[in-house]
Amino acid sequence: MADNISYEESIKKVYRGLALLAIVTLIEVFISLLGKGYVPGLKWVEDYKIALGIVAIGLIVLSLYKAYFIIYEFMHMRYEVKGLAVSVLLPTVLLVWAVIAFFQEGNAWKSRRQQIQDKNKEQLDESKLESQIPADTYIMDSIG
Repeated sequence: MADNISYEESIKKVYRGLALLAIVTLIEVFISLLGKGYVPGLKWVEDYKIALGIVAIGLIVLSLYKAYFIIYEFMHMRYEVKGLAVSVLLPTVLLVWAVIAFFQEGNAWKSRRQQIQDKNKEQLDESKLESQIPADTYIMDSIG
């Protein structure tokens, strides 16, 4: 830390940070309640997908701001050398990328689920199966 501050000033700084985090959290809760339609008089929000998209973007931005504030202020990353900060933030970015990739992969499996269930329910036509097997192939009916 480049600036030397007294104990009382540092306590005030911590309490200001906690108050800021509390205010941002209250805003997030209000936006969540607004998005679900629980705020009286604002039922119009649940009818519009654009409004729900704005709510989702607002929550993401506020959450990222809180994460930034906690990492840089309370974990003292602001006062570290740039290389250390990058070595902490790069795996975090890769983790976020991995989560997005897993959601995309899960969505692909979900969209193909009905197709897989239909294939599993198909009855096997043995006449087609016999026509695909070469004539010189021995088929064992039972083992033993």
